[in-house]
Amino acid sequence: MERILIIDDEQQIRSMLRLMLERDGYEVVEAPDGIEGMKAYRQKPADLIITDLIMPNKDGIGMIIDLQKEFPDVKIIAMSGGGLNKPDGYLKGAKKLGADCTLTKPIDREKMLRAVKNIVKGTSSELEEPQPEPE
Repeated sequence: MERILIIDDEQQIRSMLRLMLERDGYEVVEAPDGIEGMKAYRQKPADLIITDLIMPNKDGIGMIIDLQKEFPDVKIIAMSGGGLNKPDGYLKGAKKLGADCTLTKPIDREKMLRAVKNIVKGTSSELEEPQPEPE
C-alpha cells in the first residue's frame, strides 16, 4: 500500500484529503506544517508528499527546497489557494523548485486522485492546471 504524507495547516483540508485517499486505498499520514512534515518524512519516508504552500512555522516552498536537497527523488504535489494573493506565483515557484504537480485550492477530487495515481505509479505527472493568461 502506497503511503502519502499530507502537510497542511488546515485540519479540515487534511481530513478531507485523508478520507479521499484512504477510500482510494492509500495509507495516509498527516502533519500540520513543514517542520512536522519534515520530521514525519525523515522518520518514515512516504511514496508521495501533498503539501500546502502557505503555512506557519515552515512553509511549503521552504520545505520543498529542503526535501529536494535531502531526498532528491521525493515526489511532491504542491497545492495553494494563494492566501491574500492569487496562487499562480506560489505554484509556479513550487514547480520550479521540484514539485511534480501543482493544484489550486479548492482541490478538485478527480484531479487530485489522478495526479496521485500517476505520480505514485510513475506515469505522467504533467497535470498542472492551466495557468491564466496575463492581463
